[in-house]
Amino acid sequence: MSFAVYVQRTQEMLRRIHDWKNDGEQIIAGNSPFELLPTGNFEKGSDKPYRRGILLTHGLTDSPYQMRHLAAFFQRMGFRVMAPLLPGHGTQPGDLLKVRWKEWRKAVNFGVSRLAEEVDELYLGGLSAGAALSVLQSAKDKRVRGLFLFSPAFEIDLRAKWANLHRLYSRWVPKEAWLNVMQDRDKYKYESFCKNAAAQMYSLTQALPRAGLKIPIFIAASADDVTVSASATLGFMDRARHEGNRLVWYATKKPDHQNIEWVNSAVPGQHILSSAHTAIVMPPEDEHYGANGDYVNCLHYYENDKTSYRTCCARGPETLLGEATEQNLRQGVVRRLTYNPHYAALEASMQEFIERLA
Repeated sequence: MSFAVYVQRTQEMLRRIHDWKNDGEQIIAGNSPFELLPTGNFEKGSDKPYRRGILLTHGLTDSPYQMRHLAAFFQRMGFRVMAPLLPGHGTQPGDLLKVRWKEWRKAVNFGVSRLAEEVDELYLGGLSAGAALSVLQSAKDKRVRGLFLFSPAFEIDLRAKWANLHRLYSRWVPKEAWLNVMQDRDKYKYESFCKNAAAQMYSLTQALPRAGLKIPIFIAASADDVTVSASATLGFMDRARHEGNRLVWYATKKPDHQNIEWVNSAVPGQHILSSAHTAIVMPPEDEHYGANGDYVNCLHYYENDKTSYRTCCARGPETLLGEATEQNLRQGVVRRLTYNPHYAALEASMQEFIERLA
């Protein structure tokens, strides 16, 4: 089917699930796959409508909402944009109980095939698991000309390898299929997390190529990321073999690695201790995840520290912002950062990278 029909059918499915809610249409729109046509004086393809296009893939438990601002940027840069919804996402957390990572890969491959019909130069972009899926696709698809990766999930906790052992007994004790069960207040991301999702994510990381890629790669990542391995990102870039590669590294200390664009992630004037896995692709102005957005992430307190959870959710002046690292949590009540105070600079770095593409 065409990508437009795919979007339409997915929205019909989402409407059956979310339409009864008070803000159902907003939820449906945020969780829906989408596509954008380039604006401005964009370049046409030699024998196709557009010169450049990019497929943007969201992360595990996320939705295409997380890709919206990146999509608008690439649209302004003259790219044809498509953003799929990965199977098991956008509906309810329980839909990840039986999904397999190869279904996510098929969704990406579908998007790539549709986009390739319209563009001469095809690029992939992804957040976290979406970044891993983009790398996997590019390793076996010569149509991919370059990558834009954000908080890439190249390596996760080794315990995820054994996450699906619960199937031996969770049939009788269903709660054992879950790592945690939250309130799921976020409209565009699951808060509850099942063990199968962790196991599938581990299998995906094991399928990633070990040899370095030769295509140009742009990465933005946080050194303090507690969701994925930051050191694995550095190792990936060390193996990559294109001279135009660029890594924007959010950290509180300047790294020893060369050819890294260091961004000091601590912003004392805004009570920000560090960047976070969830923050990089969101500008402060976002109405949901931004500085004054309607959502706060205090999930690290929810199960074990109700007092700190309430304080965190209240957005008191004493609340700090950053990644939920042990070091940060020792400094006070920390709300997990959900936006990037340096987002405008990130777009400037991406624009410079794009302008240097052949």
